[in-house]
Amino acid sequence: MIYASEFLDLQLQFAHAVSVLSGLPMARALLEYTNFYIRFGLGRDFDPTHPVWREYLAGLGSASDSHEWTYRFYRARPAAGDPPGVVATFGCFSYGRLSEGRIRLHFRNAETDGHAPLGIDRREQRLADLAALFEHVKRTTRPPPRVIGASWLYNLEAYRRLFPKSYVATARVVHQRFQHMPLWGQFVDRDGKVKESIAQELLQRLRRQTSLDGLDQCFPLQVLAVESGAREFYDFYGI
Repeated sequence: MIYASEFLDLQLQFAHAVSVLSGLPMARALLEYTNFYIRFGLGRDFDPTHPVWREYLAGLGSASDSHEWTYRFYRARPAAGDPPGVVATFGCFSYGRLSEGRIRLHFRNAETDGHAPLGIDRREQRLADLAALFEHVKRTTRPPPRVIGASWLYNLEAYRRLFPKSYVATARVVHQRFQHMPLWGQFVDRDGKVKESIAQELLQRLRRQTSLDGLDQCFPLQVLAVESGAREFYDFYGI
């Protein structure tokens, strides 16, 4: 997916506010409080000495318009790849191995015909995606692993209804996810355009901040982490 320039603009504004509130250099705020490093296809090491990252910062320092430079730099970079460790993909869902005995679920919009991927009319297809995914897990992974998820999407009933209730019931808020799409994804629609109302809510809350304390609370939806055993999924999808 190609994200709209307004999505990167939003993160630039956020990083600038972080820099003002904390006294951090803007370069560090951009590295630690935006999704830019990943969006530029640089992986997840967040290495401030990466030559491509340094190229971005050098151009930013001399740019007359930081927003225009950032978006131009983003569009010139190869698309960010799959999350690390992805084993297999089934429709909108994929999974990766975190460690021995643990897997992580990932979601992306794989619809190509304009349907909302979490619309009620696509519920059966999403359930079929997940049934195929967990059939693969059951066939290839012994013993049954622990299943991990972390995303703003677990706030939505349209997403929660696709999973066992016992899994969703474990949801807990996780903070400091400023570099990752499981937090920033709430601001873009399925076409990569910014959802203006919640973007403005973020900025309004940010303007009321006087320090970095409670910065997570500027985000309308929090990242929720969930976890349960794979057997609960096997039973739920009838595998």
